Amino acid sequence: MIRKVERPEPLRECAIGSAHVNVPQRFNIGAELVDRNLREGRGEAPAIWSDGRTLTYAEMAQLVDHAAAAFLRAGVRPEERVLLVMPDSPQLAACYLAAMKIGAVAVPCNPLLRPADYAYFLEESRAGLLVTAQACLDRIEPVIAAQPGLRAVVAGAEGEHSLARFLGEAPREPVPTAATSRDEAAFWLWTSGSTGRPKAAVHSHQDWPHCCELYARNVLSLEPRDRCFSASKLFHAYGLGNGLVFPFWAGASTALSCDKPTAENMFGTIAEAKPTLFFGVPTLYAAMLAMSDVEKRFDLKSLRLCISAGEPLPGELFSRWRSRFGTEILDGIGSTEVLHIYVSPRAGRARADSTGLPVHGYQVKVIDETGAEVERGATGDLMVRGPSTALGYWNRREQTRAKMRGEWFFTGDKFLQTGDGEFHYVGRSDDMFKTGGEWVSPTDVEAVLVAHAAVLECAITPKLSDDGLLRPLAHVVLKQGQSPTPALIDELRQHVRGRCHGYMVPREIRFLTELPKTATGKIQRYVLRGEDAARS
Repeated sequence: MIRKVERPEPLRECAIGSAHVNVPQRFNIGAELVDRNLREGRGEAPAIWSDGRTLTYAEMAQLVDHAAAAFLRAGVRPEERVLLVMPDSPQLAACYLAAMKIGAVAVPCNPLLRPADYAYFLEESRAGLLVTAQACLDRIEPVIAAQPGLRAVVAGAEGEHSLARFLGEAPREPVPTAATSRDEAAFWLWTSGSTGRPKAAVHSHQDWPHCCELYARNVLSLEPRDRCFSASKLFHAYGLGNGLVFPFWAGASTALSCDKPTAENMFGTIAEAKPTLFFGVPTLYAAMLAMSDVEKRFDLKSLRLCISAGEPLPGELFSRWRSRFGTEILDGIGSTEVLHIYVSPRAGRARADSTGLPVHGYQVKVIDETGAEVERGATGDLMVRGPSTALGYWNRREQTRAKMRGEWFFTGDKFLQTGDGEFHYVGRSDDMFKTGGEWVSPTDVEAVLVAHAAVLECAITPKLSDDGLLRPLAHVVLKQGQSPTPALIDELRQHVRGRCHGYMVPREIRFLTELPKTATGKIQRYVLRGEDAARS
């Protein structure tokens, strides 16, 4: 039976195209994401599709309350961190929402890391409760004994400390929602750690409503009839919005899969779950385009829109995807610290090699080294101001001050704005380098190389040459069936020379079987730079 949900103060959502969301002072996002669907009569509507089974919103409400009761029974207190190390599943979704519903702080983590990483996460968060999966336990168990503040560990599907038993011993009744403030911490998200150890961006209860209304509703036009499917997983800001929060806010449904996001798996899930929106990353789109028999094997007609983030989407991939599959890819830019995408193309108006326009409700500007705004057409550092920015980095005062400058967040991305107002990604500030007095943006050269028929993906890094100058070095992964030969090296260099300035042509090309990436698909150029230095 669906219970009646009371709330003292209504959440006033914005009209389509509006830049304002009025979140009440007392607000709890963990409860709101489920309760809004019960209030609006969607209790029997599909919420989550997973492994061929569909859970309704009424069933998710019961699962969330069950997890919340179990957390309270385990002694979880308000503001205490709950570490979640699990593959994408309805259980992970329920635990994330339940922790926030009782006023605790949900901390989702990548389930595919090393013991040292989990030791770091436990020490940094001082979590009192760890909920994990059997597949992760072998990598977490060695570090548990060294965590004196960890009172309880819930792991796996069976056994004395299993998740099923943990939930089964909890009372089966609705759990009161904690009277949290919209401004207090609700969840942490770890930064990708592409240049060092991850930092925890601390987000409040009010942050998701802004992303849901300003981006998911205004830009993606997300409605109850939609189904979302995200290649990026729920432990990451991009995946958490795409795969859980956005569809629950809109009363839509989501497809969750714990499978590795390979091209084959993604096409298979799209064909089976029939999502209307697919969220990927550039390297995945490249791999999916490299498959030759897709149209015969998979039904992709359900898709109305595709989205990309994490790295710039090369224009060649954008054009090939639209030509082949008939759907646009909206290539946006976002940050874990700002929670989701704040610059994006609009459906029907997306263009190759353009990140589009600011999302309504967010302000962006491009600045020089002095902090002054640059003229249109000039390259500088992107700053963003918006309502979903994190409260700060946990236990990182200096880094918070360096990146969160008053109301503005320093993204670390190099951009330029053209005369038509659209923004164009140039590169990461720490990836760009000068050669012969000219700036080289790795992504510009990479986009040209990816356009070659033999190249699947690539990365450009600087290499110190014999003349003491930095020169571009290309790390190339070839498509299946292609072989590295001296002739191909010459062909690739000529391919770049015909489309770029001479100083951008790689002096050397190295062929790899794969590129190092973060768990979210970002190429780790700093790893390649370290390997290059070790060879010198």
